[in-house]
Amino acid sequence: MIHSVRFICVLDTNVIYPLLIRDLMFWFAYYELFTPKWSQHIFDEWDSVMERKGIPEKERLKRINVANRAFPDAMVNNYEQLIESLDLPDEKDRHVLAAAIKTNANIVVTENLKDFPKDYLASFGLSAKSSDVS
Repeated sequence: MIHSVRFICVLDTNVIYPLLIRDLMFWFAYYELFTPKWSQHIFDEWDSVMERKGIPEKERLKRINVANRAFPDAMVNNYEQLIESLDLPDEKDRHVLAAAIKTNANIVVTENLKDFPKDYLASFGLSAKSSDVS
């Protein structure tokens, strides 16, 4: 088991949006089992998903602000210049990998494992894992 705040995980939108998964991941991070990271792009996607699900703007902003206040060092910046050089099956996921590279993450936590090829991520010293432990 990993017990290190030096173990850095970039959380993809699809693990931040579902309430149960988000709460569990944030609980693990709160107890310093890993260090969470995300980008503004990831949070923009999260906001967009919440909007599509009919969540009012006030509630969306509250959720985003709570996450940023709980983990003030989680926001990854200055990763955008890496995006264009990355090659993933779904180019819409390149920003997630760029943020992971920029922050020297250990893993990307995502439900879209097929869009993060193992060998390609390994070339950056990264791997992708699902939040599903079954």
